[in-house]
Amino acid sequence: MEENRSVLRRQALSRRGSLSPANCREWSRLVQDRAIKLPQYLTADFVVLYSPVQNEVETEVLRDHGLVEGKKVFYPKLAEQDAPVFVRIYSHADLLPGQFGIPEPVGPASLLPADCDRLAVFIPGVLFDHHGYRLGRGGGWYDRALSRLGNRGVFVGLAYEIQIVESLPTESWDQKVQYIITEDRVIDCGKKP
Repeated sequence: MEENRSVLRRQALSRRGSLSPANCREWSRLVQDRAIKLPQYLTADFVVLYSPVQNEVETEVLRDHGLVEGKKVFYPKLAEQDAPVFVRIYSHADLLPGQFGIPEPVGPASLLPADCDRLAVFIPGVLFDHHGYRLGRGGGWYDRALSRLGNRGVFVGLAYEIQIVESLPTESWDQKVQYIITEDRVIDCGKKP
């Protein structure tokens, strides 16, 4: 199964990598416009975002909106491979290139279990299916991080329509999202497509 997932991952990364910067910017704006209207985001006090790489959906609009609205905004600290953590930022200046060149938070304030009741976590992925499963880049970081959060908060995948498939091969450790937002729609993964 892992070989099949690797093939799917390579094909999807190639397809997403071939998108023009203009398309990525426009589609990212549409995705984020939908995201800031999502009721689960609007009622969240705590928001987890990510720093996009390799043509992933951008998150700057969500970041800026969340900060202006007084939400507590967190980003992954990717260097923490064994103990995934999300660290709070207070402005975009709190994100600096980390070990892998991806902007990471520099502050000490980590997301605590008590913060998870009114939490919205926005997640990147290579592919998503209608059931809420995602195929990531292969390191399992997000699966470990989401597992640590348990069933608390709402998990939302951000993707382009070209990243949505009918179903994905899954492993027992795969964590699901409840919603997927694309440039065209919001998919409720609890409902049949």
